[in-house]
Amino acid sequence: MILTELKKYLMARKMAPLQDMAFHFNMEPETIKPMLEKWLAKGKVHRHENNLGCAKGCCKCDPATIETYEWIG
Repeated sequence: MILTELKKYLMARKMAPLQDMAFHFNMEPETIKPMLEKWLAKGKVHRHENNLGCAKGCCKCDPATIETYEWIG
């Protein structure tokens, strides 16, 4: 996967969990994270961690399902 494919995916969806991106691109979440970090460093993506609907202190969910990224371009 190249950075532009990830960009197109996030631009089309506006926001997506890491797990959904991993499923879409048939990759492990840990493989996608470095690419997301490049967009984060450029200020094009915002990371939402553990704050989109989970109760404070809950740790039952797989982190990849609640770590969500938003394209802010």
